[in-house]
Formats: sequence, structure tokens, C-alpha cells
Amino acid sequence: MQAGRSSSQGASKENFRLHVVTWNVGTAEPPSDVTSLLELDSQDAVDLYAIGLQEVNAAPVRFIVDLVYEDSWSQAFMTSLAPMGYVKVSSIRMQGLLLLIFSRLTHVPFIQDIQTTFTRTGIFGYWGNKGGVSVRLSFYGHMLCFLNCHLAAHMQYATQRVDEFEYILDSQDFDMHNTPHVLDHRLVFWFGDLNFRIADHGMHFLRSAINSNRLNLLWDRDQLTMMKKKEAFLQEFEEGPLTFRPTYKFDRFSENYDTSSKKRKPAWTDRILWRVKPKENGEERTNLEDEDDELSLKVSQDTYTCNMDYGVSDHKPVISTFRLELKKKFGTPLVRVSAEGEWSADHDAIATYSILEPFPSSTWDWIGLYKTGFKSPRDYVTYTWVKDDEVSSSDEIVKVYMSKEEIPLLGGEYMLCYYSSNMQSIVGISPPFQVQESKAAIEQGLVPENINGLDKLTAK
Repeated sequence: MQAGRSSSQGASKENFRLHVVTWNVGTAEPPSDVTSLLELDSQDAVDLYAIGLQEVNAAPVRFIVDLVYEDSWSQAFMTSLAPMGYVKVSSIRMQGLLLLIFSRLTHVPFIQDIQTTFTRTGIFGYWGNKGGVSVRLSFYGHMLCFLNCHLAAHMQYATQRVDEFEYILDSQDFDMHNTPHVLDHRLVFWFGDLNFRIADHGMHFLRSAINSNRLNLLWDRDQLTMMKKKEAFLQEFEEGPLTFRPTYKFDRFSENYDTSSKKRKPAWTDRILWRVKPKENGEERTNLEDEDDELSLKVSQDTYTCNMDYGVSDHKPVISTFRLELKKKFGTPLVRVSAEGEWSADHDAIATYSILEPFPSSTWDWIGLYKTGFKSPRDYVTYTWVKDDEVSSSDEIVKVYMSKEEIPLLGGEYMLCYYSSNMQSIVGISPPFQVQESKAAIEQGLVPENINGLDKLTAK
């Protein structure tokens, strides 16, 4: 399904910043401000966000509403990120599990072949209260997969948690010839409420080590660390040092560990790991392109911490930032799209596009009109089908009709985006352009009329 590309030989590597969040939100509504969670005040610009939530409110009535409209958590993140120039490129929801991927607008045409899937493991596999959701995509030609999991709870189920994770890896499939499974991807990020506990130590020792900041005394009894020593496939996943306080279980709206009658032991249940695909045993690199691919992507972790600012849940969110060093395998979008002539609701408009690189186009491809600062591919004002509404075409340029009835009366700054149904992504974005205020808007008194340099509201 992937488009053919020209060689990237000679291209220099560039650094991209990835911000990963995992948070069990305990069915709570989002806080009023997620600035510190997303580190929006940071001087280091983020290129990609991957946000994995667990226990999003999935009561039957609420879940049905969320299927029709964006859930409150997605809305909170989109509302905060869209004004900063980020677009939600993909998401997947399975009951209480939610995974969101955001990208800086400039990268959006180079994020392609997006696919999502999910695996249920909770309550005999029928109800999605536990399991995993994933998004895979191509980022400048490099295959990435993000997997958000919520595994079995309680101290005694460490082995079951590993079995569930292995089942998720085995059962998730993608319709991609070169990356049909999660572990086929060049780079995998695995995160979520993995529910691994701290074994053996009693409550007094745990709290004493945490309060005295001697967290290293707890590391060797962390169940995930212990299981990694036994399971070879887990050893392929890397994790930064656990230098932050265990993120479970807190009294809500406090930094106090559980004071209820249950007095749950603190634990690092919320984790972020990653895996770079290893070279297979006995594999020889005879293809120069394969050899270049082996060296063209590197990942390093800059931070791994929890954020104690938020108290809506009994878990604290965990944050990690990564630096992806990679060669872009291509730097030209698949499609060049633009607005022809002056646009207003006074007359029908023409959008033009050119195919710059071959790709599997579809009769379901469309061009959307978006307000500058749009939140997601679904956030269009209107759209037109590239095949059904075609006006004319030459060897290089295709013109597509857009009805004046669908163009905003009030005008403003907009852009056009070409959406590929096969690739599930926007593959071309026009430069921003101005939609002019229409005569109808002036006649209806919606905007002032300019007469001899003076704005004057026309009577309705």
C-alpha cells in the first residue's frame, strides 16, 4: 500500500522530539488545564505527541455519546494543542482505553499509512476494560507503532500480565505487507497502566524508601524488572531509570499515598518503554537500502518522570520525552493542493491538485476546506470528492469544484487538505489563503460594509 519514493541518500539526519504521556484517569473528567502535562511552556518544541489514557469513563450511556462526539479528554487535548499548531492525526478508543496521536502541522503530510487496532483481554475477552490499543504509522518513511495497554491488576498476577502482553502482540495485525505485526515496526513505544507491583517489601519499608528518596532500594523487586530477567522478548524493550516516585496509589487531589482502609502499596504501575527492532540472527545485509535503514533512525530518551500537579485520579501521569534522530526518506508531499482564484460564498470555487509521487488513490479521496488552526482531519468546514466533483484535468493539474453554498459567509483564513482514504491520512496541505467576506454576509449585517474607507453596517 505504501507509495513509491525517491532515494534519500545524501540526506542528513534531523532530530524530532516525541512527548509520550500515560495516565490512568480513574473515570475522572479532564482537568481545566493540561499545560504542564503537555509541557506547552517548554522552550523545546515537540513534533509528535502520543497520549495513552486508561479508565476513561466508559459507562454505557457515556460511551455511546463518545462514539458520536469526541470524548471530553480528546476535546481537552485538541483544544489545548490546536492553537499551538498541532493536529490530531489518529486516535483509537476501546471502552476505557484511549490513544491519541498529535503532530505538528508541518509534519502531517509526511505521516502516512495510519492504521489502528485493539485487543480485549478483560472479563473473558468480551469487555474492553483491559487490553491494548495501537496506532501504527509511517513518519517520513520510518515505521512507528504506539501501543497503549491496561493489564491485569493485583500483586499476584505478574505472570498473567506478561501473558496478556504477549497475547496482545500476537493478536494485533495490520494490513501492511512489511509491518503486519507490532514487533515488525522499526520502533515501538509500549506504555500504559501495566499494573506491575513492587514485590516482597512491606508497607513500612516501601514508604520509608520513598520518603527518603532511596528509590533504588525498590528497583530489584519491581515486578516488570524481575519479569524482564526471565522473558527474552521483554528484554528487547528499553526503559529509563525509575527515578520518580511510584505513581500508584494516591488519595485524589493530594500527594499522599492511599490512606483508605485498603491501603494499597505504592507501585510503578504506569510505565513507558520502547523497542528498536533488532537485527535478526544470521541476517546478512546485502541490500544497501536495508543497510541504510538500519542506521537511519536512532532514539534516545531525554526525560522520564511523573507529574505531581494533577490529582483528579488515584494515579499520577507519567511523561517521557524522546529524541528521534532520522533521515527523512522523502521531503516532498504526495500531493500539491491549492486554491485557485478568489474564494468567497458569492460564487463556486475551484481547488487544484497535482500528484507529485505515485500512491494508491481512491474514489473515496477528498479535499477538505479547513479553518486555520483545525484540530483533526474530521474538523473540516466542507469537502469535495476528488473524482465525483472533478471539473477538468491535464497531465499535471486536476481541478475540483466546490459549491458556494458550502463556503463560509464570513470568510477568514483557511487551507485545503487532500485526504487519502487508503492511507487514512492527509497527504497534501495548501498554503493558507483568505476566503473573502461574501455580499450575503454584508447584506445580512453579519459584517461591516466598507464605504469610502469607512466600515458601516448595512441594514438587514
